[in-house]
Amino acid sequence: MARKKKINKEDIYTFYMNYYLENGRAPSSAFELAKLHNFDEKDFYTFFGNLKTVEKSIFDSFYDQTLLLLQNSEDFESFDVRNKLLSFYYTYFEILTANRSFVMALASKSTFKYDLLKLLSSTKRKFSFFVQRLEIDKFDLKDTKLDKFIDRSIEESLWVQFVVCFKFWLDDESASLEKTDIFIEKSVNTGFDLLNVKPLRSILDLGKFLYHEKIHMN
Repeated sequence: MARKKKINKEDIYTFYMNYYLENGRAPSSAFELAKLHNFDEKDFYTFFGNLKTVEKSIFDSFYDQTLLLLQNSEDFESFDVRNKLLSFYYTYFEILTANRSFVMALASKSTFKYDLLKLLSSTKRKFSFFVQRLEIDKFDLKDTKLDKFIDRSIEESLWVQFVVCFKFWLDDESASLEKTDIFIEKSVNTGFDLLNVKPLRSILDLGKFLYHEKIHMN
């Protein structure tokens, strides 16, 4: 009998994705995957509690790879907030495209609103943390509860934007998925234009000025 192979988490990702693509379904058990690739089943449980968690972990790894690439970039920290977010999107979807066959295979058997969003649940938490670190400029209302509400609203809005971009990527049939790149750029730019607080500050400053002038005139 051939000696059992030592494996790591990335090996299991590869075994799982290849199995799914070759068979049109997930492996029926960790035992089946271990037998097929000649490793001890107990090694599987070093990394995963059960087979069902592998897919979610694969999507987590897409995010982790994205963040690692950005952190290793010499230019990323010098970018403004808008370009940091654009860099995140472009890098993430490049990694997603490298695994497009697997993601599309999952999508073909899923209802996007439930199954895929469930797979992205951990990614959502990580994405929210990433957005918090961006320190997006916003209007300070000097009210802790309202400020927290605005922060949460921004995080949720950007997550919705992320999911919409994901759905667009799934449906994109253009060469090199170039339409997705265009959609990402327009979505992010539009989002930041809507979040732009400078016009709001100017309006409020004008309002304060007129208010005080009216008091003095009266």
